Amino acid sequence: MIYVRLVGGLGNQLFQYACARAVALRHGVEVVLDTRELARGAAHAVYGLDRFAVAARIGEGAGLPPARSRIIPYALWRAGLMRPRFLRERGLGVNPAVLAAPDDSYLHGYFQSEGYFLDQAAVIRDDLSILVAPAGENARWLDRIAADPRAVSLHVRRGDYVGSVKGAAVHGTCDAAYYARAVETIRARAGIEPLLYVFSDDPAWARENLRPGAEMVVLDHNAASAAVEDLRLMGACRHHIIANSSFSWWGAWRNPSPDKVVVAPARWFADPGLSNPDICPAEWVRI
Repeated sequence: MIYVRLVGGLGNQLFQYACARAVALRHGVEVVLDTRELARGAAHAVYGLDRFAVAARIGEGAGLPPARSRIIPYALWRAGLMRPRFLRERGLGVNPAVLAAPDDSYLHGYFQSEGYFLDQAAVIRDDLSILVAPAGENARWLDRIAADPRAVSLHVRRGDYVGSVKGAAVHGTCDAAYYARAVETIRARAGIEPLLYVFSDDPAWARENLRPGAEMVVLDHNAASAAVEDLRLMGACRHHIIANSSFSWWGAWRNPSPDKVVVAPARWFADPGLSNPDICPAEWVRI
């Protein structure tokens, strides 16, 4: 089996699952999800993989490594003296050791790169099919977006990126100038006059501050608990302007079109000491 620790919001959980699933597929074994850390995380760190057709089960009790509260067994396990083998991601780029992880490994990290699962991308896309069909307003918007050749998703991530000192120092936010440049890039690369479908955890800020130089529609009908519906709507757009956010990364990646144009910020972290050279697929445009 391949075990993986889930931590963070939905975008992070998707990266962690995709990495573990790819390792498990290489060995022909199953994935076991360790959800215990989610209870220790931020408010948005709620288990969200149950909305998708993931091929994994949630581990429980003795089927998982020792809990933190069991101080000595936990220390022995982390020291490599107990199974499964603890394997921690080192740095922010793709780790060869994770790619080559043996069976009976426990993966600990964020694994924010397609490089961890590129060889299994077709399977991962199937796994990330959303189980429940859209209804009501989401169904109506999905039909409209899917029929619109000008549809471009635009994601504005604020929330904890501006609401805490740590979030602002580590992540920072994409400013209005970035989005204006991104729209021009879409025009040039896709050859369309874009219609922007805007998704944000702060839709009021988006309405008041974005001046992207193109028609835009702010979609704010989904609560945070329905984030998967925003992800579905993003993926239905023809092209994408993402924030420095794992959530909009997946909104763009789930679109399988080989002709899509994805624009992403060249600077993913505000902290100059942090860099992930592998965060975006090579074909995405960084500005």
